[in-house]
Amino acid sequence: MSSPVTPLLAADAIIELVDRPGRPVVLIERLNPPYGWAIPGGFVDVGERMEAAAIREAAEETGLAVTLRALLGVYSDPARDPRGHTVTAVYVAEARGEPRAMDDARALQVFLPDALPPRLAFDHALVLADYRRWRAEGLPAPLRLDAARADGSD
Repeated sequence: MSSPVTPLLAADAIIELVDRPGRPVVLIERLNPPYGWAIPGGFVDVGERMEAAAIREAAEETGLAVTLRALLGVYSDPARDPRGHTVTAVYVAEARGEPRAMDDARALQVFLPDALPPRLAFDHALVLADYRRWRAEGLPAPLRLDAARADGSD
């Protein structure tokens, strides 16, 4: 039996630096296309749990050991990644220490959630807006159903 063709699977971590005032977040500037600032993350390896992938990717891209605190949401818009249909689970994580740009990162900076850079990669502007809502109100990412298919019809 052949394997089904499915989207790629990724895991991302919004890393809050808990040892800094305001709990700023870590973003990387992508070394490879698509360019822009991004939440640390990447593809899940075969046999790897989503949570383990988020922790591994955070370490590979920022040098930080993170603790996952919450699942913010799952983002599955087929157009969210220009390289192809990719679904990601985004976690909120905590870390301490000095992050550094590693692996796929051209640069790394720490930003307060209300002072983010203008050029964000993928759908990370939407993800970070959901994060700010979660941080302010404690609400998870809203469900986003395609209105044409919300009733289950094609």
